[in-house]
Amino acid sequence: MKKLKFTKMHGLGNDFMVVDGINQQLDLSSAPLAKWADRHTGVGFDQLLLVEKPSSDAVDFRYRIFNADGGEVEQCGNGARCFVRFVVDKGLTDKTEIVVETARGIILPRLAENGLVMVNMGKPHFMPSEIPFIPAAGEAADSLTHIILLGLESVAVSCVNMGNPHAVIVVEDVDTAPVEVWGEAVESHEQFPERVNVGFMQVVNDKHIRLRVYERGTGETQACGTGACAAVVTGMRLGLLAEGEEVRVSLPGGDLLITWQPGADVMMTGPVETVYEGELQY
Repeated sequence: MKKLKFTKMHGLGNDFMVVDGINQQLDLSSAPLAKWADRHTGVGFDQLLLVEKPSSDAVDFRYRIFNADGGEVEQCGNGARCFVRFVVDKGLTDKTEIVVETARGIILPRLAENGLVMVNMGKPHFMPSEIPFIPAAGEAADSLTHIILLGLESVAVSCVNMGNPHAVIVVEDVDTAPVEVWGEAVESHEQFPERVNVGFMQVVNDKHIRLRVYERGTGETQACGTGACAAVVTGMRLGLLAEGEEVRVSLPGGDLLITWQPGADVMMTGPVETVYEGELQY
């Protein structure tokens, strides 16, 4: 049997099992990640975050993310905020701004004096090959929206890669939007060969949106940082949000603040909380 220490954390209800993989070893070949993710019989989490040593001296840490189904993914915005709080609290760094290596590039999270965490999420990508997404025959690759057929229904999606793939759907009211049905259908749609996170965005005004996100491999979560970034970027590109302004994104778990100027990096600011410390055997 192997022992593993972990920390349970959350960012606006998007919850994580965070593991120090520098001072202990997590054997991914035998670790029952999906069992640990179960909220009735395990720790319960949306994602497991693994802190590792960097692959080069140019960065401070390597950051790996595993969904509740055990599959590894590229990026997680709320997780990135928990990550920086974790490495600071555990004494793994004395920096308040760190350089972190992810599967999709470098991110720069920073711990502010007010306890909030700001993360430079990098530049958004829109071309189908960057999502990845397969447009329907006759659709222009650079269209702001694409039509997806869901049986007898069709839905307009805007595709953004924020280190992981997102499809954003504009709805009148997130409370009545068919998040479970459309989320599951779009997430695994054949036009998204690596699956996709699905955001349902309601525009309150040009500096405020409401958002629900159906995450691939997890289902609907209380908050999604990359989903909030993708929604704001989409809203600005569609002319629904004030370009270059700070936008408040209200998710079921609370609010994030997102800023983006076209051509620049997306900045995300929000809170994190540590819930408890634990140890398990496997």
